[in-house]
Amino acid sequence: MSRVVALLIILLTLSLHSAADAGMRNVILIIGDGFDDQHVTMGRNYLAGMSGKLKVDDLPFRASVQVETVTPSGAPSYVADSANTATSLATGAVTSMGRIATDISDRDVTTIGERAIAAGFKVGLVTTSSLTDATPASFLTHVSARSCEGPEEVLGSTYYGIPQPACLADARDNEGPGSIIEQLVSSGASILLGGGRKFIEQTTIDNETVAAMAARYRFRVVTNVEELASAGLEQPLIGVFSEETLAVRWQGTDGRTAEATETGWLHYLSDYLGDTKEPDVMDCEPNPEYGDTPSLAMMTETALEHLSTDNDQGFFLMIESASIDKQSHKRDPCGSIGEIEQLEEALHHAQTFAQQHPDTLIIVTADHAQAAQILPEPTLYSGYPIPIYSPGLTARINTPEGGVMRINYATNNGFSEEHTGANVPLFANDVGAQQLRPFLRQREVHDAMSAFLMGATEPPLAQNTSPESR
Repeated sequence: MSRVVALLIILLTLSLHSAADAGMRNVILIIGDGFDDQHVTMGRNYLAGMSGKLKVDDLPFRASVQVETVTPSGAPSYVADSANTATSLATGAVTSMGRIATDISDRDVTTIGERAIAAGFKVGLVTTSSLTDATPASFLTHVSARSCEGPEEVLGSTYYGIPQPACLADARDNEGPGSIIEQLVSSGASILLGGGRKFIEQTTIDNETVAAMAARYRFRVVTNVEELASAGLEQPLIGVFSEETLAVRWQGTDGRTAEATETGWLHYLSDYLGDTKEPDVMDCEPNPEYGDTPSLAMMTETALEHLSTDNDQGFFLMIESASIDKQSHKRDPCGSIGEIEQLEEALHHAQTFAQQHPDTLIIVTADHAQAAQILPEPTLYSGYPIPIYSPGLTARINTPEGGVMRINYATNNGFSEEHTGANVPLFANDVGAQQLRPFLRQREVHDAMSAFLMGATEPPLAQNTSPESR
């Protein structure tokens, strides 16, 4: 073979490869639930050291994202939940807390996942929460309340003894589309991985389990790491690896979480009297309940392989590291830091994939801010002759680089911390630079993903517009 012919073959091969890549567009959206700048810094301090960098820090584009929320009557509300914020990311609409891809008038708002499937893209959801939790649910389902996760809950449920909203109009009993899990199974998604076994085991109005319903939609159902590892690529895959949320990787020493500062009896007489005893310093250690829980990285790698096989158009993949938020609710900083490590590992797989598939947009962002604050250790006023301490609950953590990091939780005196109302960060690879800007409203993140993925095939964004949201 002559050198000229060989060169032509090489050029033709490269041309065909480039053409194939040019025809395939992918969006990988990684959501760190509650992954605000406090949590980013907390994770960086522990995982990389104060002067180190996380993988998200090496992404070339960074923005600040304003979170928007309205009350049920349409008035501004300045603190969000995962349901309305995931709805904004998934649909470009602004709605009230608790709603899953529905507006304040209870009208369904089309999601990027649904439009992608209709346009011929593959779609996958990966999460460390239940698949029916607010964030994953918002990308493929529509209900009036996030509590309507299964065929039982859609008719009404309780949480810690408190009645939760029913979604009677959505129930299949009333000719609606069904609960969140039923809608996920019938959505046309290619792969769904996370927790939520309790919901797939429930019985539908057809007197079959949701798992049996999934089989009718060609899903293979897997429930452990071994089954996940051996699952083929020839049919849709749904994996449920715990009853609800997956176990976290780390915990504080002996399961400790943030604790109150102890005060002497004289302090009850005056704020200026008495002694205080700070909570003991703790270490982050392996959580024995984590066991053989599949990692977010493993689920991400499986999803990327599944979505990219026999696919010349592209895909949309949402990956959620859910327990950054859930552990912050529990005042467990070690649990949150372990989830940040999982997010970093999932991002590594996304970046490796994008290196081989250049038209892949990677966005890492949060849905809302959370309660944790990094406070001085010790307090700046430790030299004053009066007891100075946080009225909240405090965890003091030994870091691998030899420091002590003080994390404080003080949004309320109840059993669960609350979200906060700050902007959240966004990190992205350079593929999306044309669609993204240094400051974005959360709904505009949706618009950027839609513009990149579907371009001219995208329906007008005005369909997602309400008077409150634009």
